[in-house]
Amino acid sequence: MGEPFIRVRGLEQKFGSQHVLRGVDLDIIRGETLVLLGGSGGGKSVLLKHLPGLLRPWKGTVEVDGEDISLLDERQLAPYRRKVGIMFQNGALFDSMSVEENVAFPLREIGVKDAKEIKDRVAEALEIVRLPGQQKKMPSELSGGMRKRVALARAVVGRPACVLYDEPHAGLDPITADSIDHLIKDLQHHHGMTNVVITHEMRSVFHIADRVVFLQEGRVHWTGSPEELKDTQDPILRPFVDGDSGEPWVGSPLQSAG
Repeated sequence: MGEPFIRVRGLEQKFGSQHVLRGVDLDIIRGETLVLLGGSGGGKSVLLKHLPGLLRPWKGTVEVDGEDISLLDERQLAPYRRKVGIMFQNGALFDSMSVEENVAFPLREIGVKDAKEIKDRVAEALEIVRLPGQQKKMPSELSGGMRKRVALARAVVGRPACVLYDEPHAGLDPITADSIDHLIKDLQHHHGMTNVVITHEMRSVFHIADRVVFLQEGRVHWTGSPEELKDTQDPILRPFVDGDSGEPWVGSPLQSAG
């Protein structure tokens, strides 16, 4: 295990009477691809939003690159948010902006004004996600996979040390999902980025993960390697890995009629 880039300790979060996170302890190691698994409502997306300071802990701490960001205000958070890019589940592109304008948006937000620098960095980010020359297209002209790539370009254009992905495979066919997996590993191996990925795609877990963390009811239930996950007999994890709800299959009406 190497040095943690992000360290979470005793993290709790409540929304009204709903206790979503119930004491999460987690180290995200610099340079690794960590996959977060868990059932719906287990707290994965809420945990992810704490890592760049989009949510403030109810209890506990989040450290980014050795600094506790838990109590920082928006101005103080800015340099830490530049270290942590995020790719939202639906891409969250601005439909009224071109690809170039969408990707450039984070640069303008942090005060980059030089037009040539913005143009060059947008081109670099689109090259990384294998969409060179697509700057002038509008989001409506893009396929689902291309929209995901543009969203990823926007997440990496600021050259963060870490990228967070909330369901990057959602709505994609298997071949396009596989291309996203290749991009995630390329960012890790060739650009030195730390990746944290929420996904329900077990095929992708075994392709990209260096380490897997399973959240259950707002707590870390299990941590291990993809190989350990494949072999686990944990009664909570095994059905999740196998995609087995435990419910008996019932024949269709046509089968019953036959």
